[in-house]
Amino acid sequence: MQVLLVLCTSLLVFRLLGTVGVTAFSTWLASARVALATMFLFTAISHFTPMKKDLVAMVPPGLPRPDLLVTVTGVLELAGAFGLLFETTRFWAACGLMILMLLMFPANISAARRGTLIRGRRATALWLRAPMQLLFLAWAWIVR
Repeated sequence: MQVLLVLCTSLLVFRLLGTVGVTAFSTWLASARVALATMFLFTAISHFTPMKKDLVAMVPPGLPRPDLLVTVTGVLELAGAFGLLFETTRFWAACGLMILMLLMFPANISAARRGTLIRGRRATALWLRAPMQLLFLAWAWIVR
């Protein structure tokens, strides 16, 4: 849920900056692109903080080296977030992030089904997480 809040709040903040003259945020599309990058920066950072333990717990049982998978996905999220900010890499960054979201969704399903705790709370229920995932995918497609 926090990632959705980060995405929507940053969109509004960036668009507000655009209305007061910050050229980089002069359109909804530009603001949406940077908001998505902000969301992925937010999620990527968690892969390298004490929250990493919770993210490792989300990895479906049976996958090898959950700690390494969490580190690699964090690096890929960082790369994607920064890639969205540059016109020459934007398309490939968005495509990479969409693939990454699709590949990581089973971890969200697994965590929800197993009742994995994330920051002391149960993982987001699938009835909410699945539409959020579709929103994130659509957002990445639109800002590509």
